[in-house]
Amino acid sequence: MLVVGGLTACSEWDDHYKASAEAGGNNLTLWQTMKQNQQLSDFCEVLQNTAVFRQHKKTSVSYADLLDSGQSFTVLAPVNGTFNKDSLLQLVATNQGDSMVEKSFVLNHLSRSNVSLFDQMQQMRMANTKLVEIGNGKAGDITILTPNQHTHNGILHVLQSQLPYSYNLYEAMTDLPQFQTIGQTLRQYEEDFFDENKSLSSGMLDGVPIYVDSVVIERNQLLEGFGLINAEDSTYLMVAPTNDGWQKAWDEAMPYFTFDETVEKRDSLQQYWASRALLDDAVFSMTLQNSPQDSLISGQYNRLQPKYHVFYKPFDTGILSNPERIIHCSNGTLYQTREWPFRPEDTYFQELKTEGEMESRIIDYSSCSYDTRIFSADSISESGYLDIIPASATANWNVTFRVDNTLAACYDVCAVVLPKSVYNPTNPDLRPCKFRANISYVDANGKQQNFNCENTNFISDPLRVDTIVLAKAFSFPVCNYDQTNQKITVRLNCNILARESTTYAREMYLDCIYLRPAKRED
Repeated sequence: MLVVGGLTACSEWDDHYKASAEAGGNNLTLWQTMKQNQQLSDFCEVLQNTAVFRQHKKTSVSYADLLDSGQSFTVLAPVNGTFNKDSLLQLVATNQGDSMVEKSFVLNHLSRSNVSLFDQMQQMRMANTKLVEIGNGKAGDITILTPNQHTHNGILHVLQSQLPYSYNLYEAMTDLPQFQTIGQTLRQYEEDFFDENKSLSSGMLDGVPIYVDSVVIERNQLLEGFGLINAEDSTYLMVAPTNDGWQKAWDEAMPYFTFDETVEKRDSLQQYWASRALLDDAVFSMTLQNSPQDSLISGQYNRLQPKYHVFYKPFDTGILSNPERIIHCSNGTLYQTREWPFRPEDTYFQELKTEGEMESRIIDYSSCSYDTRIFSADSISESGYLDIIPASATANWNVTFRVDNTLAACYDVCAVVLPKSVYNPTNPDLRPCKFRANISYVDANGKQQNFNCENTNFISDPLRVDTIVLAKAFSFPVCNYDQTNQKITVRLNCNILARESTTYAREMYLDCIYLRPAKRED
């Protein structure tokens, strides 16, 4: 995140910033000191022609003015002939090139901290947030010809050549042409956030606070979901397809996140979640990895659902095994691929479970009571189940469960029924359960629809954990992803005739309602 300080007017620039002079420094400013050095005339000319940007707006202040003011800096100044001065000056004269020169060249050689050169290495944060190691006569890999020139407002180090600018992963996505389509997606979520707590107020005027120093943070809401790949002090691995591959994956993902017409800002939600679907598993923070060669886990990994967001043998046969190109960035490594190297079923098109024991998912019930029971076994989901107890010996109960996070896709809608032996292994009730089911959902207009599962009587197997398919390849026309409503439900109805009471059991042990991804049936 880049923090930009703003003032109420450019004329207040020098009045507001009066940094203390460096102890032992001379009375010349950084700018005056550099102007006296003939080896730095090219660098000075670029500084003189590059304007300071504040909150994305060009000011009338140049970097020559800034380095001649009371503000304190450390400058790493490259000598003449080691960079293309003419191309930089041509860029500065264009509408977009001036901010580019500021970020990638000028701010790449300035630091807001006073950093002297010592033998031991230390990290120096440049004004564009890049980190450079300085020490033992070098800044990064560049030799420092003349170190530690203390001036009235900072320290000057003269470099043998310019510091190379290294893209971070975010900049690679937004600036490199082969990732233009991803970059366009990311830029949609850039915003400036005013940080009131860090801003300096001068009081109130007509009940409105007046700020003499406004701190504005550049942030990207999309990144907050899967990884701050614009942060220079983090280390990531990222895999990203080039333009055609991204577009192909995007076209596949978008229909899954089609919301019904009653959902506010449904088009924006569709774009946001389709973007997240493709990026959530493409970024890997190295602080989360125990053994990267064996497996990589994304930031979405949940140990309670170990099937997803973990990718085995990534460099040998997995997602990073066949890159077109490996790009080393300032905060990690980018694996460029031709295609998005995942399947929807491995990432965003996931199995969904409404656990029976999660009583908050029960939205209606009648002619019964229920208890939650804990039982640990590999075959029982989340080590718990729901005991549905009929209100009487002949009561046909019904229980309705909310189902969350469905996509606009096909699922096999299932109920997982447990044998009674999980509670009474010595003398279990061996009668099967008999029931019907109903699926409630909404259409594209948001109108409630019902599917009665073809009035089928479902009969469980009393001797095993039985996954009963209530509806095969059932198509939900719209998604209900990340919503808090009750648009998607599954209702189970005990359906036993009085004369069948000795054949079937009304009490049911329900493990979960289970939706597994399915292909559309033609």
